[in-house]
Amino acid sequence: MCMLSTKATCNSHGQDSSYFLGWQEYEKNPYHEVQNTKGIIQMGLAENQLSFDILESWLAKNPDAAGFKRNGESIFAELALFQDYHGLPSFKKALVDFMAEIRGNKVTFDPNHLVLTAGATSANETLIFCLANPGEAVLIPTPYYPGFDRDLKWRTGVEIVPIHCTSSNGFQITETALQEAYQAAQKRNLRVKGVLVTNPSNPLGTTMTRSELNLLLSFVEDKGIHLISDEIYSGTVFSSPSFTSVMEILKERKCDENSPMWNRVHVVYSLSKDLGLPGFRVGAIYSNDDMVVAAATKMSSFGLISSQTQYLLSAMLSDKKLTKNYISENQKRLKQRQKMLVSGLQKAGISCLKGNAGLFCWVDMRHLLRSNTFEAEMELWKKIVYEVRLISLPDRLVIAQNLAGSVSALPTYRRKLSTWQCVG
Repeated sequence: MCMLSTKATCNSHGQDSSYFLGWQEYEKNPYHEVQNTKGIIQMGLAENQLSFDILESWLAKNPDAAGFKRNGESIFAELALFQDYHGLPSFKKALVDFMAEIRGNKVTFDPNHLVLTAGATSANETLIFCLANPGEAVLIPTPYYPGFDRDLKWRTGVEIVPIHCTSSNGFQITETALQEAYQAAQKRNLRVKGVLVTNPSNPLGTTMTRSELNLLLSFVEDKGIHLISDEIYSGTVFSSPSFTSVMEILKERKCDENSPMWNRVHVVYSLSKDLGLPGFRVGAIYSNDDMVVAAATKMSSFGLISSQTQYLLSAMLSDKKLTKNYISENQKRLKQRQKMLVSGLQKAGISCLKGNAGLFCWVDMRHLLRSNTFEAEMELWKKIVYEVRLISLPDRLVIAQNLAGSVSALPTYRRKLSTWQCVG
């Protein structure tokens, strides 16, 4: 007789996927430019490490924020004691202003419609808990972030049905693909409750077009379902076309509180990618649906952001000179890094999808496969991990890791891949 719950013993978390196995291998033998030059280089984890110097410079000039002081007086006790899980009003105001700034102030956000969560992982799961029941489904365009198999399914019991997008049109969403995914769910007797997209895309590193966003809104309106737009990379767009938020399209379509779509579009945001602060665990849900906001706020008590973190980031994001400079400089550095990586891969005979955003480079390694099968893809991935000693995800590299790691790896990467091309 098993003494543990079904949840504790099930294997639906995805811990044995390449996404998590790569992390485990890196932790066993991490690369160091001096102490372990033959270690594994991590280029499969979406961390933005390019602009820490800007934030650290600000901290050095603003010791009160980091020292939990206000006008030179300690507020440690105030922050250390219990805080309402609605969040500090000053932080929520600073966060929605930052979200608007990233979007060129073309849209604004009401802090009363914002729910704070411990990262985007928590935000996405909380939204799924609010919108769907176990055994129901959400549609997600492929390729999608592999962590969604954990974040959206593991504890909620909700199913993911893929919207199959193809390289023939740059993986853009089509009406046909949406309808086929919806029909596939119906054949499995799954009630579809919504569509979830990442914009900019993880893992493609591209922004969605206005036509795609309009198509999605028309589709979910026709089906009477929800749309979740995960926009955690919205501040990382480094070349044209520019980022367009789904909230901007709602505004263009003149949707308001009298429109049926007003309460069925929800945005997820985080400071993990744009500011490179995944360790701070800062995420948010934005929704015009009062019931979703109320329910998500209650659920957020299981994953709060510390008051100390909120206070520090409130001071940081309220400094408009800092945010303006950071957004601009970070985008310039991402563009330079992406150009550097794409150039190195091209010299190795590897082409990439043309990207303009995010921390990713979607690479085409089909010519290195022994056969056109998933097994051959995993064989190549394992060679990259164990022989080249570089962590990626199948067909994806992260462009914003530390300079010593990604750049010094490219010569070795080129030599190894050229060898495989000859023998593959």
